[in-house]
Amino acid sequence: MSVHSNFILTIPRVKPRLSNDNSPTSPTKQLPGEDFYETMIPETRTPPLLNDNGLIVPRKPINPVREDPSRQNLHKELLFNQKMGKNVLNQKSELQRAWEKHKDNVAKKQMEHNVAETTPELEKVIADRARRLENPIKQESEDDKVINKEFLQARMKLKSRSDSS
Repeated sequence: MSVHSNFILTIPRVKPRLSNDNSPTSPTKQLPGEDFYETMIPETRTPPLLNDNGLIVPRKPINPVREDPSRQNLHKELLFNQKMGKNVLNQKSELQRAWEKHKDNVAKKQMEHNVAETTPELEKVIADRARRLENPIKQESEDDKVINKEFLQARMKLKSRSDSS
């Protein structure tokens, strides 16, 4: 017998000790009975099946997620609602999403059109001048790229002439 075997207490040994305690704060008075725990964790495993040779027949291990009764009930309810045509999860069909996107785009265009109509003429002229001022800067940068390409080509020609002579 090992030294540790004296310290190992089994539940049947501990229960009588706890039940003798009659204090009002006893933990045994607050805990439910044994039957409560047995009903909370139902035994879902069946005894192993044996074949003709006495060997255990292999089978798939249980999946606790699929065997959970609350999950099964939820799945049944969702399937039933889908068959009935109810939309429990607030999911929209592809057609509904496309229609809403189209309506949003039309509303944006309408708002931009209304804003464009309601802006005074002075603001429109100022915005046009601002666009014109921004565009030449972009055109100049494009011209610089063209000039740089021309400059590089001319330089290459000069290099090739100087190398050949």
